[in-house]
Amino acid sequence: MSSDSVVNDMVIRFANVNGTGSASANDMFSKAIFRMGIPVSPKNIFPSNIQGLPTWYEVRINEKGYLGRRAGVDLLVGVNPQSYAKDIAAVRPGGYFMYDSTKKLHHEFDREDIHYIGIPMMRLCMENFQHPRQQQLFKNIVYVGALAALLDIEIEVIRQMIREQFSHKEKLIPPNFKALELGFEYAQAHYDCPLDIRVERRDNVGDHIMIDGNTATALGALYAGVTVAAWYPITPSTSVVKAFETYAKRLRIDKATGKKKYAIVQAEDELAAVGMVIGATWNGARAFTATSGPGISLMSEFIGLAYFAEIPLVLVDVQRGGPSTGMPTRTQQSDILSAAYASHGDTKQVLLFPSTPTECFEMAAAAFDLADRLQTPIILMSDLDLGMNSHMSPPLTWDDERRYDLGKVLNAEELEKLEKYGRYLDVDNDGICYRTLPGTHPTKGSFFTRGTSRDEYARYTEDGEVYVRIVNRLLKKWETAKRYVPAPELYQKENRSTQGIIFFGTSTYAALEALTLLKEQGMELDAMRIKAFPFDKTVEQFIEAHEQVFIIEQNRDKQFRSLLVNELEVYPKKLLTILNYDGMPITADTIVHQIKDYLLMYAHNGRHINNHQRKSL
Repeated sequence: MSSDSVVNDMVIRFANVNGTGSASANDMFSKAIFRMGIPVSPKNIFPSNIQGLPTWYEVRINEKGYLGRRAGVDLLVGVNPQSYAKDIAAVRPGGYFMYDSTKKLHHEFDREDIHYIGIPMMRLCMENFQHPRQQQLFKNIVYVGALAALLDIEIEVIRQMIREQFSHKEKLIPPNFKALELGFEYAQAHYDCPLDIRVERRDNVGDHIMIDGNTATALGALYAGVTVAAWYPITPSTSVVKAFETYAKRLRIDKATGKKKYAIVQAEDELAAVGMVIGATWNGARAFTATSGPGISLMSEFIGLAYFAEIPLVLVDVQRGGPSTGMPTRTQQSDILSAAYASHGDTKQVLLFPSTPTECFEMAAAAFDLADRLQTPIILMSDLDLGMNSHMSPPLTWDDERRYDLGKVLNAEELEKLEKYGRYLDVDNDGICYRTLPGTHPTKGSFFTRGTSRDEYARYTEDGEVYVRIVNRLLKKWETAKRYVPAPELYQKENRSTQGIIFFGTSTYAALEALTLLKEQGMELDAMRIKAFPFDKTVEQFIEAHEQVFIIEQNRDKQFRSLLVNELEVYPKKLLTILNYDGMPITADTIVHQIKDYLLMYAHNGRHINNHQRKSL
C-alpha cells in the first residue's frame, strides 16, 4: 500500500448493459461503503428503453460528506464492450479501468496514463456455474468481490448484505458467496491489494439512511392524510405513486374490516388524472398527482381551473430533460417557467423546491396544508436526480401531535349563523375566501364551481369591473402566500462579499461544495438557497445588497433568472447565470470554473472585484 494513498475520496463508475441484473450488485457496492460509515452518493444513469443499451452507475465516495456529482472517474468497471471507448476516456489520468479479461482487450483501447485491471469475470462464472442465466448474473457479484479486494472493502459487510437480500431464498446465498470469493481471490492473487485509492471504516454517517426522493415524497403525502392518488405513468415520476401504493397497502387499511381506505387510479392521460384529483379535493379528500414536464403541459388547462376556481391541488413535478420527449431519463430543472405560470391568462402557481429526501418528505406534507390554506395549486418541484437516486438522509420524522391545516372551511354550525354565504367574499382581507364541502349543511353553503368569470357569490358574470375585483383579490392572496411558504436559507449571518450566489433544489449539493472550494482559493461569496416561489422580501434584499449575483440552475434558458427578473423587477445584468443542461447533475467544478471565468472577465474589463479575488485569479 502506498504511503500517499487516497482514502475515502473517489468516484467509481460501473458501465453495464441495461437488463443484465447489474443494478442490484452496483447498489450492493454503494451500500457496503455506506455501512462502513462513509458517505456515498450513487447516481443511476440509464437509457429510456427497456433493455439492451448501455447503462452506468456512478458512486461518489467522500468522507467529508460532499455528495454532489464530481467530474472524472477514479476507477471504472467496464462490463459493456459497446461503451469501452467512452468509458476509458472518462477515467482520470492515473486512474483504473477494470474489465472482463475473458477476452483480450483490443489495443485501440490502450491509454498510457491509466492502469488496467483484467478480471476474467465470465470465464470464472462459466467454470463454476452451470446455468447461462446464473453465469450472467453472478458475473456482477464477481466484480463486486474484486472491488472488495482492490479497494479494501470489508468483505463481511457484503456477505451480510447477501444474507439479508436472500433471507427468503436461502439457497441463493451460497452461490452468491462463491461468486464474491471468486472475484476477491482473483484480484488478491494477481494485483497489489489494496490500490492507492481505498476505503477505510469511519463513523461519518451517524443514523442516516439511504432513500430516494420519490419514496420520501410518497411518505410525505401519506402522512399528510392523502387518500386519493390519480396519475398517468411517466418517467421519472411513476415511482412516487408506486411508493405511495406500497405504503398505503400497509398504513391505509381498516384494521377491523381489512378494507382499503385509499383509492389509486391510473388515468387514461395526464389531463384526466389531474381532473380526478381536483374532483376529489373539491369533495373534501386529500389527493395528489405526480408527473413530469410533458404532463405539466397537458395538465395546464385543469391547473388553471384549480387556480381560478380556487380549489386545493397538489402536484408533484419530477423534472427531466426537455423539450418534447427530450431526455426522459436525464435530470434538469427545466419546468420552472411552465410550472410557475401554468395555464393561460394571468396565473401564478406556488412552487416548492426540495433539495434532499428529507425536504421531499417535509415539503410534500406541507404542500397539502398550503393547498388547503391558500385554496390554490401547489407544485412540488423535484427532479430525476433527487427523485430516482438514493441519497443519504436523516431518518424521516413525524410529530404525532401535528394537526392538518385545512384552512378556511366552514362547518354546519358556522353556516347556520350566516345570513348569506358568498364563496368568493374576502372577509378577512387576505385574499383567501371561506369554502364549504359538499353535504356540510342541508340548505346553506352550496355554490356553483366554475372556471368562467363570476362574482363574489359564484354567479356567472362578464362584468369587467367584477372580473378585475376577482383577479386583483387573487393577487392579494399571492402576497399572503409569501407568509406561508418556506423562507429562503441564508448561509451567513451578515453579508461579507460584493458577490452573492443563489441556488435551489438539487443544485445545492454542488453549490455548497463550490463555495468551500472558492473560499479555499480566496474567493468568499455570500449564499442563499431559495425554497419556494413566490419570493419574499429576503430574496429581493439579498440581490440588492450585492453587485453581482450568480444564479445556479440546470436548464439552457436561464429560467430561474427570468423568474427573478420578472417577479422582482431587478436589473437583469446584475444576475449572472451558472448553467448546466447536459442531463447530468451539475458539479462543483463546473460552478467554480464558470464563476472564475466571470470574475476574470470583470478583472479584464476593470470592473470591481476585491483584492483576494484578484490575487486568486
